[in-house]
Amino acid sequence: MPQRMSDILAARAHRTFVGRDTELGTLETMLMPKGPRVLHVHGIAGIGKSALLARFATIARAGGATVILLDCRHVEPTEQGVLGSLAEAIGDTGSRAGDIADRLGELGGAVVLAFDTFEVFRLLDTWLRQVFIPLLPENVRVVLVGRQPPTSAWYASPGWGWLMRAVPVSSLTDTEAENFLQGLGLEQADISLIARCTHGHPLALKLAAAAVREASPEQWPTGAPLQRALDELTQIFLEDVGDEVTRRVLEGAAVVRRVTLSLLQALFPDVPPQDAWERLRRLPIVVGASDGLLIHDAVREAIARSLHASDPARYLEYRRTAWRQLATEAGVAGGGDLWRYTADMLFMIENPVVREAFFPSGSPTFAVEPAQADDGPALEDITHTWEGSEAAVALMAWWRRLPQAFSSVRDGEGRMVGFYGKLRSDELQPAWLLDDPIAGQWYSHLKQHPMPRDAIALFCRRWLSIDDGDSPGDVQAAVWLDLKRAYMELRPRLRRVYLTVRDMGAYAAVARRLGFEVLEDHTVVLDGRRYHSAVLDFGPASVDGWLADLAAAELGVRRGNELLDPDARELVLETGRVALTPLEFGVMRYLNAREGKAVSRSELLQDVWGTRYEGGSNVVDAVVRTLRKKLGDQAARVETVSGVGYRLRPGGQTSAASS
Repeated sequence: MPQRMSDILAARAHRTFVGRDTELGTLETMLMPKGPRVLHVHGIAGIGKSALLARFATIARAGGATVILLDCRHVEPTEQGVLGSLAEAIGDTGSRAGDIADRLGELGGAVVLAFDTFEVFRLLDTWLRQVFIPLLPENVRVVLVGRQPPTSAWYASPGWGWLMRAVPVSSLTDTEAENFLQGLGLEQADISLIARCTHGHPLALKLAAAAVREASPEQWPTGAPLQRALDELTQIFLEDVGDEVTRRVLEGAAVVRRVTLSLLQALFPDVPPQDAWERLRRLPIVVGASDGLLIHDAVREAIARSLHASDPARYLEYRRTAWRQLATEAGVAGGGDLWRYTADMLFMIENPVVREAFFPSGSPTFAVEPAQADDGPALEDITHTWEGSEAAVALMAWWRRLPQAFSSVRDGEGRMVGFYGKLRSDELQPAWLLDDPIAGQWYSHLKQHPMPRDAIALFCRRWLSIDDGDSPGDVQAAVWLDLKRAYMELRPRLRRVYLTVRDMGAYAAVARRLGFEVLEDHTVVLDGRRYHSAVLDFGPASVDGWLADLAAAELGVRRGNELLDPDARELVLETGRVALTPLEFGVMRYLNAREGKAVSRSELLQDVWGTRYEGGSNVVDAVVRTLRKKLGDQAARVETVSGVGYRLRPGGQTSAASS
């Protein structure tokens, strides 16, 4: 029988896989009846974790096990995102964790559930450890593969013990590195040359092997630290790329998270996108995924740094062009694709305040977990340490009324070192808010500035650390990371976040960058101390729209072809700027966030006016008329869609249907 290409590729991957006997031996123990249930495989970028996982999957399947592999880069980091991806992988229609767990048990025999690139799943670590993995039946084993070792909470949580083990992945030995290079077809003289500078790092070995034919011995970064060696090897590799077009395409592709045909067409209009795709796909540092091409992280970062240093204007233009294309596509994305575009938008944001808030680069110091009933005394002690009697009474009333709204922050030994409480507007009674002097101010603001009927406000009632109170620190950072998990879970219904701090100055710079507005008229004095409130309104497009706006601001571009300045609440026209009334701005921002899509009058009434009263649709038409008048020669951009409502047409497109 003739071999398929997949068979040839699998055989080649098998020949080039060397060493890792210890790591593979540990992984194989989990297939034994009394083996560990969870393994954390961890190591630096490019060290060969994914190759190790692929080799283990081959061995496990050959032994009769079922292996389900999820690449976390392509899964929305929410509970429903994980469950939906698992349901699709096993051919199930269930959406509850218990249903998925039962289905995995019914597969029979050993089942290995592997999460690759787990470092991007930090938002879900607690849920997996406390909720989902404990539900799994006895025949299921879990492999978590990422850059960081397991959080301290895995060791501190009672009951894990021998059920969980960490598997560090380090560099190849000299002998293994030589065998690896031999498998790539190199001559012994070249192997000796490469071995001196690659530190046994598999990605560095692959880069060096790809560039060795053109590089002279003087170019090799002998004795350099690994990251500098990778950077220098990347430059040698780029110089060896066969032609200028491929080098240019690779540089531009390095500014985005994933490469698609549409992005290549936008970035390089003079190059046929399919040709650009094939040029990238053939490179040894590029792998194919279900939703695009991925350049290896370590190499992509080196290429992007080099381009930014050598040609910052071109680097910025690539990012702006990519963002415009992503923003256009995100406007019509739905379902599972929405997260991919959200992740793409996040990647375009270089502001560390934003990127670290969602995907922190360092190893976690503390774990945030749902508070338990026996956390009450510690929670009360921390509260009375930092709050006066009035403030403590108000906060502890929430603990007694809604303990499930509180989360504990724990150190590596499981000791509670802080806590925070977050409340959802759709799970509260207004009277409860009015019982609290601080939450009562938030209720007052909501009454003055109502949200759409189905929208949710998240109230971060208080965070306190045993050592720092509500001041910036590791506990506060852990709390903010957990809040981002709530953002992702509640979108697209999440509209606002309210919070309170005593020292607003300590957070002012960060708050402004993230879009928070300090509510100067809603300050509360308790026990002689001032409590400041701030609100973040995500806008009609919820968290995804907020992230897109942050990226646009950082890149110096505006959404909607610069027709609306959302910060100044003004139209931006060739004849000058025009101020908008609150309702005009609300309608314009709503249409702008959905550029090119028809919006009904009832949607505008609900999301801008906060009412479902259909008889009031005339007020929408009245506001649109005044808005068109202010738009002047751009009035045709607001198009009437017969029988539906209105649509904001992209710049440069007009229609006779705008009367």
